[in-house]
Amino acid sequence: MERNVAAGEQVGAAASRIVAYAVGHRIIEPGDERWAYNRLLECSGQTSPAPSDLSWAKAQVLLDGYDFESDLSTLADAAVEYGAAQDSATGRDRISMRLMGSIMARPSEVTRRFRSIGSREGALAATDWFYRLCCDVDYVRRSAIARNLKWSCPTQWGDLEITINKSKPEKDPRDIAAAATASAGEKYPACALCRENEGYGGRAASDAGGHAARQNLRIIPIELGGEGWGFQYSPYAYFEEHCIVMSDEHRPMHVDRASLGCLLDFVGQFPHYFVGSNADLPIVGGSILSHDHFQGGRHVFAMTRAEVAEPFEMDAHPGVEAGVLLWPLSVIRLRSADRDELLGSAEHVLDVWRDWDDASVGIVSHAADGTRHNTVTPICRMRDGRFELDLALRCNVTTEEHPLGVFHPHADKWHIKKENIGLIEVMGLAILPPRLEREIGAVRERIVEGRLDGMEDDPLCAPHADWARRVAERRPELLGASEDVSREAMRQEVGMVFCHVLEDAGVFKWDETGRAALGRFLAAL
Repeated sequence: MERNVAAGEQVGAAASRIVAYAVGHRIIEPGDERWAYNRLLECSGQTSPAPSDLSWAKAQVLLDGYDFESDLSTLADAAVEYGAAQDSATGRDRISMRLMGSIMARPSEVTRRFRSIGSREGALAATDWFYRLCCDVDYVRRSAIARNLKWSCPTQWGDLEITINKSKPEKDPRDIAAAATASAGEKYPACALCRENEGYGGRAASDAGGHAARQNLRIIPIELGGEGWGFQYSPYAYFEEHCIVMSDEHRPMHVDRASLGCLLDFVGQFPHYFVGSNADLPIVGGSILSHDHFQGGRHVFAMTRAEVAEPFEMDAHPGVEAGVLLWPLSVIRLRSADRDELLGSAEHVLDVWRDWDDASVGIVSHAADGTRHNTVTPICRMRDGRFELDLALRCNVTTEEHPLGVFHPHADKWHIKKENIGLIEVMGLAILPPRLEREIGAVRERIVEGRLDGMEDDPLCAPHADWARRVAERRPELLGASEDVSREAMRQEVGMVFCHVLEDAGVFKWDETGRAALGRFLAAL
């Protein structure tokens, strides 16, 4: 292919700036510049030009507003033009990951530095360094994160956090359940959480399905419960330093004494982080049930700040402080400085809950064929020198009236939230689908303009029609309201739907019947 000289010079300048950026962020060391430049050139399908003057490139990088991702896109576009990458969004994404992965330190070198910093300066300094590295090489996708919409919504339970996630498609709970039973041998890597993703080049849609590129992924090996686990950061980062901790073994999610012990081990090693596990059953679990993993980070959620509404005691565990949280889901908080006693009390709660039935509130522990319905979503942290473990009681029983789950978002809220309520949302942070940005915008315009008739014929508004009319009736001041006022009002209304979604997920409601049923359960503990 005939090469465009001007385009080649543009590629060379972009590669030179990325090299300067990499030196400045300690992705590479001084002396690695020529090697790194040539690696970038090769990955983008180029054999020239010579690098720009590095001092010039460094000056460009140091300017306020240097757009690293724009230069990365320039190289990705060149790779597409010269046949080194597929001409698609995912193809460009794969080559971008390859470009940065090609100049990063190897996994063993990253691990050595992480452990060296940890031994000298402590776990906080080690994770600070590792998180910066993952951001600097664009594994943590800061530009994608910045596109997400975020706001808070005051409720009786505290200030819930609402996000419209514009980087991941929403999943149907039935698809999630099907994926949980898929054979690990059908594709490589077996799933998005397997350790084999480290350095993987990704693939386009195929019989084995598409798979994201992970050349710039680095995983820190850690030990939990006497087993090998991996510690990495999430590229989607729903909150501060959102990390993922996954078993070295591709095995299904499970919540039991062993997994609870692993959570305690993790916060013992990283006391500045919380960590939690999704439930191990469909409907009440997360989006990946096929690989045992946890999620954590440095964020303080509304549930973390929730007060204990009803303290209680367990005779067999006098050293454990226990109570029921003032929270829409039914959550038991356990606190103790004694790890083993806390673990024993948590196992006791789990054992009793797994076999708990109460027809008065629709709790069914097992199906007729013995299939288990009850489990917990556990979240662990250190607070004031003590271990703190929250156990959200979950039940995935279904009925004809609620085919996706009695304690799942009910059908009248599916227009806002249909996905499973995982541990992040249990704690009060909604992850809502990207379609809502356009849909809620269209609904807002109709309410402001008083055009409530015919909403069912508008594809954007049809799913929200009944709700929109209720909002218009409840908020007559929105007729003719300004864009800022109406947008904020609609955000609060969306937040209240999420609040009611969490209430749907609570097994013991905050009414007289629910409180009586909760009392019977606590008495059994």
